[in-house]
Amino acid sequence: MSLTETLLRPYRGSPARPLVTHYDDAAGSRVELSVATLVNWAAKTANWLVEERDVEPGDPVAVLLPAHWQTAGVLLGAWWCGAHVVGSPAGASVTFVPPEVPDLPPGSEAAVVSLDPMGRDLGGAVASGTLDFIADARLQGDDFFPLAPVPPDTPCLAGATVEEVLTQAATQAKGLDLTTDSRVLSTQKWTIPEGVLTGLVTVLSAGASLVQVTNPAPDRLSRHKETERTTVEL
Repeated sequence: MSLTETLLRPYRGSPARPLVTHYDDAAGSRVELSVATLVNWAAKTANWLVEERDVEPGDPVAVLLPAHWQTAGVLLGAWWCGAHVVGSPAGASVTFVPPEVPDLPPGSEAAVVSLDPMGRDLGGAVASGTLDFIADARLQGDDFFPLAPVPPDTPCLAGATVEEVLTQAATQAKGLDLTTDSRVLSTQKWTIPEGVLTGLVTVLSAGASLVQVTNPAPDRLSRHKETERTTVEL
């Protein structure tokens, strides 16, 4: 079973439950994603990777994105189809990048993620040799049906298998006393693998909900904590 199927299985019975709430203090935005909405974005990503990029289990997919609700959809979609999420574009089947596209090795396939709070695409305003991921992914189906189970020894995050990632996440969740009732306020950067493991996978592995703050303004954090009624801080 893929990492995404394992992480999302406990949530699927509560599709309307808020799962990821994302603040960008620099932009002054707040977006709340329910279980159903995040599952849909993950499915669109998985379908796009399989249908448009022929990604198979174990194929490396680079994710060079900040902590953001769109990044959560990209990561979960990549894992759902068995992709191996890495932090370097070298040898990757596709590299997900922010609108400010970093320098990539020659021949890299860059999928530009808009990071727009409302999920708008880039309107075709992308550099030559890149593509507007949100515009492409929006055309994909809201459900994903793997053709075959992901082999258990398939790497999913920086060389670690699903079982290894889940074991690490469970250890961290226990150390943080996370439960299904926890509401986690996080300012973690989603570096690969440490930040993604702690800031996203560990929270989901416990069945908790996440309030992710990007570009945090120190004077606003206490307000976010009070407004969102968070119980744990990362």
